[in-house]
Amino acid sequence: MSPIRVFHCDPSSVSFPSSASEPKFASPSAFKSLKTAASILTHPTDPSLVAFPTETVYGLGASALSSSAVSQIFRMKGRPADNPLIVHISSASMLNAILPASYTIPPTYEKLMKAFWPGALTLLFPADKAKVPDVVRAGKDTVAVRMPDHPIARALIELAGVPLAAPSANSSGKPSPTRAEHIVSDLGERGVGEELVVLDGGKCEIGVESTVVDGLNVEADGVLKVLRPGGVTVEDIERVLREDGNGDDESATRTNGDCHEHIRGNGVKTLKQHVRVLVHKRDYTDTALESAPTTPGMKYRHYSPNVPVVLLMITPSPAGQTPIGLSKIAESYSHLCRNSVDPLKIGLLAPSDSVLFSILSPSDKSQAKYSIEPHPLGPTTNPSLIASNLFDGLISLDKSGVDVIFVEGVSEEREGLAVMNRVTKAAGEVRWVNLDD
Repeated sequence: MSPIRVFHCDPSSVSFPSSASEPKFASPSAFKSLKTAASILTHPTDPSLVAFPTETVYGLGASALSSSAVSQIFRMKGRPADNPLIVHISSASMLNAILPASYTIPPTYEKLMKAFWPGALTLLFPADKAKVPDVVRAGKDTVAVRMPDHPIARALIELAGVPLAAPSANSSGKPSPTRAEHIVSDLGERGVGEELVVLDGGKCEIGVESTVVDGLNVEADGVLKVLRPGGVTVEDIERVLREDGNGDDESATRTNGDCHEHIRGNGVKTLKQHVRVLVHKRDYTDTALESAPTTPGMKYRHYSPNVPVVLLMITPSPAGQTPIGLSKIAESYSHLCRNSVDPLKIGLLAPSDSVLFSILSPSDKSQAKYSIEPHPLGPTTNPSLIASNLFDGLISLDKSGVDVIFVEGVSEEREGLAVMNRVTKAAGEVRWVNLDD
């Protein structure tokens, strides 16, 4: 077992007064915990890791300026070295410090930062390679950056005084943690052999990782690429980019929650051309990028629990795919049953108003060849709630001892796009369902 220490930090005890980036603390214990965590991250001779909550998922953080500290992330997670990390910042000055001195933030980025920072949006920037170690960038010339909105995350970064490289705080390939206990269970049971401090800030509100955007060439070609859908929806990005900027002097001031700061650049101006937002795998493919990704979540299978995951689609099937009745699908996985006495145990993740719960529940449980462990995610009309509960559902069902997890596909709109991105990566198989059979 790995020595994991958990410090409880109430997010409501941390605030950021208007026009200030320094946090205020209503709880002495939260301040003490955060100061301890910050000192661990910035120890002069032996910097180490801290897991902390963000509004998306829990992150496993190290000083983004220390190669030795960041290397611990890869060891603890079992993460491939060619998978780059996202750098988390708490201020505009922290961003400017890791960018090339000659770089000017383009108007499109300024507009997105004003709308979504702090928040669940990650932007790809050219990196100052003298400042951002190669291990963070996986050898690329770029660095992915975001400013989290969670008060514990922002306060930790501010107290540490350095940007933090932080992937999700789980074993590589497993579902991302949205609660502190997920980290203790995953990394603790894995026995990573290194001490880890976990700041427990409660359940993550968004529940899926940030949206990753590449707009490095947007001013030249008018294309903004969404490399990974996430907590900021494509629809919201498109809406913001359609809005007119004012182009006046006040546009050089950005609001970070309650914190107003100046960003190097020309301010948020009216865009000279219409920007097209293209989503990777939905609107375009890029084989070279997939083989050598510039951001996380693109190359490897992700989000998979210890038991197999099957994606159930009730939409019209594509050519060559024959829809099958639910009972037949369920019985086809009987070989996965780990208990020769009891029937196959199926975990079912689906919207709370899904017909699958009633159809898959055997009428005669004594004669049934399988049993169902239901885990409703929320109504189909609330994709943000479904996204928020997705990883917790995968982890909970895995822990409950099911033999296989069925996940119902949802519409790829708003947060549903991020949900399907994760489920598709987690699932070993996709089956189309005939509801009439």
